[in-house]
Order: sequence, then C-alpha cells, then structure tokens
Amino acid sequence: MSRTRFFLFAAAFAALLTGAAAATERGSVTKLPLPRFVSLKAGEGNVRRGPSLSHRIDWVFKRRNMPLQVIGEYGHWRRVHDRDGAGGWVHYSLLSGMRTVIVQEDMLPLLMNPDFAAPVNAHAKIGVVARLGKCAGDWCRITADRHRGWVPRRALWGVLPGEVRR
Repeated sequence: MSRTRFFLFAAAFAALLTGAAAATERGSVTKLPLPRFVSLKAGEGNVRRGPSLSHRIDWVFKRRNMPLQVIGEYGHWRRVHDRDGAGGWVHYSLLSGMRTVIVQEDMLPLLMNPDFAAPVNAHAKIGVVARLGKCAGDWCRITADRHRGWVPRRALWGVLPGEVRR
C-alpha cells in the first residue's frame, strides 16, 4: 500500500470512529448532510415501504415534533427512522427542520449552566420531546414545557455526537 493510500485510509477510519464521516455525505436531492435530524411537523405521518403513494403504509407516526433521523432521499420522499430504528419513507411535507430531541434518562435534571454542580431548574421524564437549543462539547440546552436547562448530550436522542449548535 502506498504511503498516500495509507494516510487516506487512516484518515477515513479515524473519521468513521469519531462520527465525522457521516457529516461528509450529502443527500442527492437537497444536498444537505446525511444523516441529519428533523422533526415530524404533523400530528400523524404515514410511513411507507417505498418512496411513493403507491407503496404500502407500514405504520403511522403519531407524535407531533418527534425527532427523526433522515438517512436517505428520493424526490419528495425522505427515508427516516426513529430512536427505536423503526422507519421507512415519509413525504417531505410532513417534516420540519425544527430540531427536537427525546430525553433518554428518567427525571433528567435541567441545569442552569452546563455544569453538574449548577442549580436545577426542573426535571424531565424519560420520553419527553424537547426543543433543542445550543450544543457545545458534552452539553445541550433544551426547552420542554416552558422549562429550560442544560443536559448532558448522552441523555438525548436527536443530536449527533460532536454536533455544535449555536
């Protein structure tokens, strides 16, 4: 293996381990990064087996603002999955760019500052859908039911590792 190939292979492998490789892929339709997170705009959204109205509906997402991860694109259709890995094809009109997350730890403290020693504003139950704010380092700021606070990134589903939001 040539030296140049070795360094390209090593760089690609390091990017894969850190999750940076995912950010370099772009959707064929929108040219936006894949994977990326969106939310369900409607209170209900049909999830189809393929990217057209002629494909069978496998199930229906029924939670407004639920975060979904876009993993593919075809015309007006987006291939998505939820935190449990369930997914399929959803029409783009049912999706919003508003970022939300799902709390994955029960009674998660929402802290006033991104510091475990900070005072607690409120607690969030497991499964709560919250609006995603700033993210830096290991911390993200969320808003749930008019309560705001900083939480560890690892306690959320709907934000990529190392993703920075301002």
